[in-house]
Amino acid sequence: MYRLIEAGYEIELISLHRREIIGKHGYPLKPHKLIKEVTPDDYDGVIIPGGTKNPDYLRREPDILNFVSKINRQGKLVGAVCHAGWVLISAKIIKDRKATAYFAIKDDMINAGANFEDNEVVIDNNLITSRMPADLPEFMKAVLKFLKN
Repeated sequence: MYRLIEAGYEIELISLHRREIIGKHGYPLKPHKLIKEVTPDDYDGVIIPGGTKNPDYLRREPDILNFVSKINRQGKLVGAVCHAGWVLISAKIIKDRKATAYFAIKDDMINAGANFEDNEVVIDNNLITSRMPADLPEFMKAVLKFLKN
């Protein structure tokens, strides 16, 4: 999020609820909008957060899955780090696509039809995936390059 802001992009944190979100390192974040208030047409892409809790909750929400699926069909950026691959699986956009994710969900990704690669960043057209927080520098370089084109 902060890297996109530093690069001059306008971001919106979209959530299921209005309550404050506490990030991995304790940073409080206030959602800008709820998923029910947005349409994919208004965005250049989506980056799905990692961790184990967020993706597990997000993959259960039809509005989230529809949003991600529509963004993907429009050829816009779909970024996913770590366990966010679960959302890609549930949105049914991973089959026959090159992707990576945290090693613990490798089997989930493969069973959903992904062509899994164990690399810092894997790019398949508009889909950009990464394994873990340590890969974020390379992930963000790929995201910024995609958005500039």
